[in-house]
Amino acid sequence: MGITAGLQTLSDDNIRRVLADPPLIWAALAPDDPEAVALARAERAPRRGFFARLFGGPAPAPEPVDERPLQTVDGELADCDLDKSWHGIHYLLTGSAEGGAPPLDFLLDGGVAVEGGGEYGARVFTAAQTAAIAAALAPIDEATLRGRFDPVAMTKQRVYPSIWDRAPEDDDSLGYCIDYFAQLKAFVAEAARRGFGLVVSMS
Repeated sequence: MGITAGLQTLSDDNIRRVLADPPLIWAALAPDDPEAVALARAERAPRRGFFARLFGGPAPAPEPVDERPLQTVDGELADCDLDKSWHGIHYLLTGSAEGGAPPLDFLLDGGVAVEGGGEYGARVFTAAQTAAIAAALAPIDEATLRGRFDPVAMTKQRVYPSIWDRAPEDDDSLGYCIDYFAQLKAFVAEAARRGFGLVVSMS
C-alpha cells in the first residue's frame, strides 16, 4: 500500500488538549472509529514493573486526564488526503528530499510532534503557523512547480515513490503532484481563513 500523508483541521484549543493528552489525536486521525482514543489510552496505561508482577504489587496509578471528547466546531476535522504525492510535493516546495526552509517544509518538519500519533507520527501546527504556511503557499502555482520538477535529481535523491523517471505518457508523475498540490493549497488556505490549525500525519 505504501506510505500516504493526510491533513486535518484542528482548533488551537483542541491542539492544546491533544498535546496534554496525546491519545486524543486519534479523534482527528480516525474520527469514524469510536474506539480509537480508548485503544490509544490503553496502550499508554502504566504497567506493573517486573518485581510488581513477580510479587503481586499494584500497577502505578494513571495520570489524571480530561477524558471528555474533543469539542469541535463546524469545519473542524476536515481532511485532505495527499495519497503518495507528499514527498514529491515536498521536493517541489523545498528543492530537497529532506529539510528545506520553513514553513514550506511543513509536510516533513515543523510543528509539534504528538506522541503515539501513528506508525509514522503526527505533528500539529497552530492557527498562526497555519496562516504562515498558507501565505507561503499562496504565490506558488503550477508553472512554479513545473519549473522545479527535476526527475533525475528526484530519482537520485530517492524521493518517494520511485516514479519520477517514468515517461509522462505512461505515468504523469508531475501531473500527479500538481493535482494534489492544488488540493493541499486550497485546504490550507481555507483552514487559515477559518482560524484553524493543522494535523499532518503519515500512515
